[in-house]
Amino acid sequence: MTGLRPNPRDRCGSAVRLGPAAGTRGFTMRAAVAFLMLGMWIFRAPDGDPASSRWRDPALHAERRDARSTGWDEERARAPSTEEQRSHAGRTAARMQRGLSPRVAGVAASASAGVLPPSLRLAATAGQETGSAPTPEGWRQADPGYAWQFPRDHGSHPEYRIEWWYYTGNLASDRGRRFGYQVTFFRVGVDPAPANPSRWAVRDLHMAHLAVTDLGTGRHLFAERLDRGGLGWAGARSGTLDVWNGDWRASLDGSGHRLEVIDRSFGVDLLLEPGRGPTLHGENGLSRKGPSAGNASQYYSMTRMPTTGRVRLDGEWIDVTGASWMDHEFGTTFLEPGQVGWDWFSLQLDDGADIMVFQLRRADGRPDRHSAGTWVDGGGIAAPLDAGDVRLVPGRRWTSPASGASYPVEWRVEVPGRQTVLDVAAALEAQELDTAASTGVTYWEGAVTVNGRVGGRQVRGRGYLEMTGYSGRPMSEVFR
Repeated sequence: MTGLRPNPRDRCGSAVRLGPAAGTRGFTMRAAVAFLMLGMWIFRAPDGDPASSRWRDPALHAERRDARSTGWDEERARAPSTEEQRSHAGRTAARMQRGLSPRVAGVAASASAGVLPPSLRLAATAGQETGSAPTPEGWRQADPGYAWQFPRDHGSHPEYRIEWWYYTGNLASDRGRRFGYQVTFFRVGVDPAPANPSRWAVRDLHMAHLAVTDLGTGRHLFAERLDRGGLGWAGARSGTLDVWNGDWRASLDGSGHRLEVIDRSFGVDLLLEPGRGPTLHGENGLSRKGPSAGNASQYYSMTRMPTTGRVRLDGEWIDVTGASWMDHEFGTTFLEPGQVGWDWFSLQLDDGADIMVFQLRRADGRPDRHSAGTWVDGGGIAAPLDAGDVRLVPGRRWTSPASGASYPVEWRVEVPGRQTVLDVAAALEAQELDTAASTGVTYWEGAVTVNGRVGGRQVRGRGYLEMTGYSGRPMSEVFR
């Protein structure tokens, strides 16, 4: 939905998305990153981590205010002093390890608004009714009875353990410079009902990832942040889109989504219009990852968001326009045993069609039967794609000099029922995220180009591709 780069102390870090593949793809990756980062966070000194302290640099904050007035909430942004952090750091870790939150200790030890199209509009209810029974820890599980309502559901859903807001896009300047970008905000639930009433009690952890690809120079830059909720350092509001980590933020701006995410010398400041609005994946927004009860997530996308704004590179602002893709997913459970990784595609064609498709790869090399996708036609009408509707054929591979992993950077996407054959190729081969110094998860995610035919017509397009499970442990073990 969203991997961090090595050396978190000197960083142009990573972008990852634990986002789903019509239910799994991103969800698993983002959840894996989130839980591994959670273990890392427990043992760090709060005042010694640049990921959580960097944003409080007054010069950087002043620069952001000068660049654009953001309506920054100073009370929300107030951080405890260094002395407060030091005095409480040991107590927090001790409580966790004594069993205040056994789930956290276990993890540490082991590591727009927009209006639904008529075809997808559901009756909205004031409450969010429950269907599946909650987990023993008290987290709600995804179920098919969820009643969607926007803009409410752009906001946070704290009753679920994992949630992320994931944005990618392909942008260009008026001089023809091309860029890809990724911005992801994660919320990871630690304890649904902390017994300690203190603001320091850890109910949620919040991560954020930023990546910018400069296609002209062949550079892929990334950065990340990790902070606790409850102190104003990071958080997410319910009922509307407003999620932040330090001075990185995604929020509603009228009917559009505003992204203000700058890391020192690079980042993005963008306005994404809602376009055709939310598209629900799977069964009315229930994206299943396996046969187990509750092993699913609530999942929607905004597949084609007209985008304007600025990209920052080497301290220089560059005006850009383009199209973005937004995923929002929330749930509690993860991958099935034997699912080693996945390949996920989000494609925007010049005939107006948008395609999301993923395949879950099993240990025996076969695609899992829960692989799926969604086809959105030029009129905004969405139709589900089952595992048997799509064939993904890997082509030329690129071997990472850093990890040694071999990734297919060219693919053929076939949808016979729609007379579709698409050739998808990486816009830049070196878009791997190596997170050995933080999460231990290495994967590839980046901008791609599309050429092919749909119903006998020539089409072109752009998009994003994510590939996991090509390096390191199987993703099903990451979630164990």
